[in-house]
Order: sequence, then structure tokens, then C-alpha cells
Amino acid sequence: MFPTTPSAPASTPAEPSVPHPGGVSEDDFRAALSRLAAGVVLVTAHDPEEGPRGEDVGMTATAFMSVSLDPPLAMVSVRNGSRMDELLERQPLWAVSVLAESQRHIAGRFAMKGRISDRLLFEDITVVRGAESGAPLVSDALATLECRTEQRVTAGDHTLVVGRVLSASTPSGAEGGPLMYFRGRYRTMG
Repeated sequence: MFPTTPSAPASTPAEPSVPHPGGVSEDDFRAALSRLAAGVVLVTAHDPEEGPRGEDVGMTATAFMSVSLDPPLAMVSVRNGSRMDELLERQPLWAVSVLAESQRHIAGRFAMKGRISDRLLFEDITVVRGAESGAPLVSDALATLECRTEQRVTAGDHTLVVGRVLSASTPSGAEGGPLMYFRGRYRTMG
């Protein structure tokens, strides 16, 4: 499984990674899977309980995939105890914006450790409010999906959130190729 956010730190060489009982070390696992290119998405949800008008929450993810065509299901992996994990435990509606190569700044912003409030992170990003989820969708994303959680599965230090896709679109303003994550860095296909 990929780290949910591309900025997950690796252990330093001075601190050798210890294998898990019956498994590979975190460093070896991370290094091997860093060779698997992944698309980058922004997962969003609206928290109606935060503040007088609610608050939008966002998270960069590389562990997002389609699960089923009938019914239409998609899955995202979220770190246990993260703001997004806590929100999706009580808020079943969420959205995904598939980021274009020109949207690296958005991915980096929502992947930061110790970041500022989500309200400020959304401040200068052009978004539209999803009709099904109420979550923000990046206006020029390559594709957007809105989901309703059907199942949550704890898997180690992450939770797999499986959602029924309520809407999917490919905005006409989207240009360029997808933003990719490979060998610990954002990349483009070109």
C-alpha cells in the first residue's frame, strides 16, 4: 500500500529499519512500492459540524482506485487518526478530484505535515460544490467523482474507505496529462 500522502518521511540511514514480525521492513516496503507509479487525487469532504457554516477538509492521496463497475464503487486509503479518517467516520459523503500535471501545487499543499487549517488551504483554489456530496471539487481537475461510503475496512495503520460513486464527470476545462507520484516525487507522463 502506498503512503496516503506523498510526503511520508522515510527513516534516516542512521536508524536502520527493523523488519516487522513475519514481514519486510518499512524502508524496504516503501522503496519497493515507490517504483509503482500512481495517480494523484485530492480527496475532499465537507464537515457540517465545524463552525457556523461547516468546513471543507482535503487530503492528497495516491492510494485511490476503482473497485467495481456494478455497482460503481471506488476506494481510498486514509491514515488512521487523520483528520480525513475522523471526518469520514461520521460523514458518509466525500469527493475526489483527479489532479492534472499542472496541479502539483494543490497536491503538495494538501500533503504537508503540520499544515495550516484546511480553510486556508482551499482559499485560492477554484472549486465547485458537488451537488451530491457538498464537498469541494477542483474546477480544472481531469475528472471528479462524488461518493457515499458503503464500507470501512481497517488495514494496519490505514482504513480502506469504499464508496458508491454517485456522480462522475470529466470537466471540459481539464487540460494536460495526469499528475503522477513515482520514486517519492510528483511526476508528469511526458
